[in-house]
Amino acid sequence: MKSMVLATLGAATLAACPIVRAQSSGIRTYCNPVDIDYKYNFEQLNEGISYRSGADPVIVRQLGEYFLFETIAGGYWRSRDLIHWRFVTPTRWPVEDIVAPAALSVRDTMYLMQSTFEQRPIFFSTVPETGRLEFFNRWLPPLPRAMPVGTPPPWPADSIPPGPWDPALFHDPDSDRWFLYWGSSNVYPIYGIELDKERRLTYEGEPKPLLSLHPELHGWERFGRDHRDTIIHPYVEGAWMTKHDGHYYLQYGAPGTEYNVYANGTYVGESPLGPFTYASYNPVSYRPGGFATGAGHGNTFQDAFGNFWNTGTTWIGLNWNFERRIVMYPAGFDRDGAMFADTRFGDFPHRAPTKKWQRPDELFTGWMLLSYRKSASATSALDSFPASNVTDENPHTIWVARSNSPREALTIDLGRAAVIRAIQVNYADYKSNRFVSDSTICTRFRISISLDGRSWRRIADLSRETRDRPNAYIELPSPARARLIRYEHLHVGAATLAISDIRVFGRGAGPLPTTPTTFTVTRDPDARDAHITWSPVPGAVGYNIRWGIAPDKLYQTYQRFADEGSALELRALNVGQHYYFAIESFNENGVSPLGEVVRIE
Repeated sequence: MKSMVLATLGAATLAACPIVRAQSSGIRTYCNPVDIDYKYNFEQLNEGISYRSGADPVIVRQLGEYFLFETIAGGYWRSRDLIHWRFVTPTRWPVEDIVAPAALSVRDTMYLMQSTFEQRPIFFSTVPETGRLEFFNRWLPPLPRAMPVGTPPPWPADSIPPGPWDPALFHDPDSDRWFLYWGSSNVYPIYGIELDKERRLTYEGEPKPLLSLHPELHGWERFGRDHRDTIIHPYVEGAWMTKHDGHYYLQYGAPGTEYNVYANGTYVGESPLGPFTYASYNPVSYRPGGFATGAGHGNTFQDAFGNFWNTGTTWIGLNWNFERRIVMYPAGFDRDGAMFADTRFGDFPHRAPTKKWQRPDELFTGWMLLSYRKSASATSALDSFPASNVTDENPHTIWVARSNSPREALTIDLGRAAVIRAIQVNYADYKSNRFVSDSTICTRFRISISLDGRSWRRIADLSRETRDRPNAYIELPSPARARLIRYEHLHVGAATLAISDIRVFGRGAGPLPTTPTTFTVTRDPDARDAHITWSPVPGAVGYNIRWGIAPDKLYQTYQRFADEGSALELRALNVGQHYYFAIESFNENGVSPLGEVVRIE
């Protein structure tokens, strides 16, 4: 194959080429999934399933830095710019690693709490960058009316399950009152309770049920891929509270983490414990299509410039259903108080914030995906794991090399020259032999580019990388023209070299795609569903179907690649709510104008 020949030629000439390093200190953009050293997860040790994972993120800002907490990491991360994250190993940690943590910064103090079914402490730190954590209290008392762990149902009607699991701490700055929200169940609701600040944040009063799922009314709350599972009742979890302009936004994740439709929604109230009203524009953060699908169970925070962000959990599910990564999206509140997160092109490169933005989509770089379904060849591949899998934008399909040695390499042929701006290398775990991350686990590789397969230029050299980077994102120091991109393997900490996708971003030299000339939306008798069709656009790589409750509130996006067809059954609508829809197409050169807005009742 031509690409294999080009890969061989590249290997012969690399040593003589000058090294151009992609300096991490100079990058200005990020790309979901977030580029951190996700940890190997011992949760399935007894099953012999080894994988790296990250889920249930909470990002908080304290004294000029951001701190990222997530499930089963053995620590947390710190950053000053939301791009460069460094792992912090705590000096004191809970007896077992934390799951779905609650973290909150109030004035000069950070508070940390783990999910639990039993009595556990709350920690605090005034210097979280050092890893020093102290006991704020030794343990919380049992939740009022909570059933003891191990008590078999049926439980009394007025009881609540053991917990708090999936906790969220909230401090109301106007009243100086504290609250706790929690819940993770497909039976029980999200609960809330006030905390007594004078008694080390122990419980005050009785737990109050605050919200439950209503999948019979809210299509996006239905379980399964694209909300198609009619057997399993959906899960409500991942509570978070945000106060904005005098209103309280109680957020929640649904319907389940192990599908593409995991999302965040919100109820809105006038007090911290409600009553709360369902937001008609739900879901708030939703991304069912593309490479990084799923956006649920995260938190909302403000950056140093006052911009809002919404974090979430994206689904991998290759080795185990609960194999996941972390995403973050620009978010905010519009003039009517509607909460939203911008997931349009949500796994393409975005700029890190440097000021207060006027619109969240200002952060989109406009760097388009150049590698979709492009030819790829490798020095070796196991059966059923070909090199072509690295360009299919599917984290569930992978390339597996026959060895984990520096001899392995892979070349992507874009078919024509384009301007390259960034590359993301997404590693996978295949028959891995790791269950705990340590200092021996790091990711090392080099990337070179060429126009003709004879002369190569190195654009990234991670030969001295000391971190593990399962979703390594490389922004080029300056734009570079290339047709061929070559990945040269050096080291991964697992037994095998496996990569799900190598994603190349930049701009092609051709025209923008046109807007589809026909676009129809028909609501089904089941008002939660709608059928959408459009006319294919020649040369389009994909389409964004956008919708919302007003023509200027098209906050939702379903990304579809052109080879997936020109029809979509959308099963995410709310009963009794009218909607507006529009479509745009995109290719390697950019995005078409948005089409005419269509209203459905």
